[in-house]
Amino acid sequence: MLKSLYIHDRFYYYLSSLVGLFLLSYFIPALFDIAVLLLVLFGVLLFVDAISLYRLKNGIQGNRKLPLKFSNSDENSVPVKIVNHYPFPVFVKVIDELPFQFQKRDFEWNSKIAARSVSQFVYTLRPVERGEYHFGKLQVYTSSVLRILSRRFSLGEPEMVAVYPSYIQMRTYEFLAFTNKLNAAGLKKIRRLGHTMEFEQIKHYIPGDDVRTINWKATAKTGDLMINQYQDEKSQPIYCIIDTGRAMKMPFESLKLLDYAINATLAFANIALLKGDKSGLVTFAKKVDTMVAASSKRTHINVINEALYKVTTNFTDSDFGLLYATIKRKITHRSLLLLYTNFEHLSSLERQIPSLKAIAKQHLLVVVFFENTTLTELIQSPVTDIQAVYHQTIAEKFAYEKQRMVKELERNGIHALLTPPSKLSVNVINTYLRFKAKGLL
Repeated sequence: MLKSLYIHDRFYYYLSSLVGLFLLSYFIPALFDIAVLLLVLFGVLLFVDAISLYRLKNGIQGNRKLPLKFSNSDENSVPVKIVNHYPFPVFVKVIDELPFQFQKRDFEWNSKIAARSVSQFVYTLRPVERGEYHFGKLQVYTSSVLRILSRRFSLGEPEMVAVYPSYIQMRTYEFLAFTNKLNAAGLKKIRRLGHTMEFEQIKHYIPGDDVRTINWKATAKTGDLMINQYQDEKSQPIYCIIDTGRAMKMPFESLKLLDYAINATLAFANIALLKGDKSGLVTFAKKVDTMVAASSKRTHINVINEALYKVTTNFTDSDFGLLYATIKRKITHRSLLLLYTNFEHLSSLERQIPSLKAIAKQHLLVVVFFENTTLTELIQSPVTDIQAVYHQTIAEKFAYEKQRMVKELERNGIHALLTPPSKLSVNVINTYLRFKAKGLL
């Protein structure tokens, strides 16, 4: 009982008032009897408050409803329900024992709950790391209308939630793809150039069909206007290759570049599967850690998701030569390869150009690396003194070097995509759709 009994903040206010009244009675003796009477009354109310709070064994019940998994870098909702079984209204302070990864030391929810009623609220959490998140119990500090004492109720049991790559982002793009509203997310409508499609059948002409597809031989035989119908080429292998070396540990808006790449990979792989292509995954640093063969099965997205959940990064340099050897040995069909990596200096890129050129000879390689948005903000900020001019000049130098990297890759026959981390998914999907339209896959 004593372990769950706490003194409410108002207890000290009441006691301070009594002490002040006793001090004042030293100068006004008539107040002494009033102070004694109020002290006795305070003791009685203290006793009554304790009895009322402990009259029921389970006066307060409740629980939090955690999802099976959290979506990384997204706002995840956690609903909480508190039930008051007392025959009088109570004031509650709810403290959830959150996982240490959130570093929230001041989380609490305060409310008044009517007699024998239920109160519910929802709070959100935004994880920025994948892995296991352990929740403790739900601590509910309950006070009566007197608010002299508080009783603590420890509700529920400790729980664990796994944080996976952003499946919320994946579902958002999937929904937009189904509703044909991908442009609402910043994806471009790209006109298909020529017939980079497979022949499906010959059918009667319907007003609105492309006249360029008229089959004149079939038209002459039947006497009716006939056209060729085509369908998009499908089941083309596409691999997302993620560099897990030290270059990908750089954080932007509290999320590592690696996790931006992982979230984009999941969203893109899902779109590619919806388009009928095959999706695969490779992760590497000093060695190739993950190799998921490309497949067009819809359930394959679950395999990719589980593989992405386990991806980690370290402080080692990445071996692009080993990556080339692995691709040459394991990926025998010409494929679209999206390589997520990062280069901060032109010299670091030049060291990897031979390996990248060798890969690009056999596959359609797109090197995806990141724009330093902090430098962009610095360049666009107003200049107020000489030091700011110096900083802005250095920032412009680094930004210009990124553009030189793009030119260097393109000069060597390698496609490049320089993108802000926040727009990674949109820009990658746009690149994929553009290649499909041009028939490069």
